[in-house]
Amino acid sequence: VQLQASGGGLVQAGGSLRLSCAVSGRTGSSYAVGWFRQPPGKEREFVSAIGWSGGWSDGSTRYQDSVKGRFTVSADRAKTTVYLQMNSLKAEDTAVYYCAHNPSGMTYSGRSDRYRYWGQGTLVTVSS
Repeated sequence: VQLQASGGGLVQAGGSLRLSCAVSGRTGSSYAVGWFRQPPGKEREFVSAIGWSGGWSDGSTRYQDSVKGRFTVSADRAKTTVYLQMNSLKAEDTAVYYCAHNPSGMTYSGRSDRYRYWGQGTLVTVSS
């Protein structure tokens, strides 16, 4: 599985950005794509995930508490691109954002060690 994240940039606090994660390869029929971020000088943390089971078209989602109501994860119909719409951005959202593939689906979707394949990061900088 290959993943490629894009869409990062510089934005003012209160603004919006949409990250994209292009997913290709043998993803399987039950899997999740998660978004993680690593703020400067801090450890990587879970942000959000979307997953599918047995080929169902509607994905289930999960969010870290600090982004609930501000971030929305979604995917295109073909599941080849996963999006992270980020609204009402705050300075503390500044980080390198990564997308990753979890072959176990939404099980333990918040744990980075459950993700097998990772894309390169994209930097999001929110100025206050």
